[in-house]
Amino acid sequence: MQRGRVENRKSQSRQRDAAAQELAIAALGFIAAEPERLGRFLAITGIGPESIRQAAGEPHFLAGVLDHVADDERLLLAFATEQGVDANEVMRARATLAGGDGERDTP
Repeated sequence: MQRGRVENRKSQSRQRDAAAQELAIAALGFIAAEPERLGRFLAITGIGPESIRQAAGEPHFLAGVLDHVADDERLLLAFATEQGVDANEVMRARATLAGGDGERDTP
């Protein structure tokens, strides 16, 4: 019985991670869709446009993408509206990618 609960928690954690990564990739696409947004993102992060694809595979980079969105309330609200999610969902995804999803594995 205990093993089933542990496996269920692991499955839920993988699903949460995948959903957070998906939202962050959508945020990156949202940023890249407008040259002004992309230019600002590149300037702030110091990453070159040729490195974005490779960096997008890294959870901490994706957390940084969501940090960037969250740091600008207008950008956050515009992205959340476009995605049809609550802005708090973006913040939860950011916490998940940063490794602080607030969930604990207690038996």
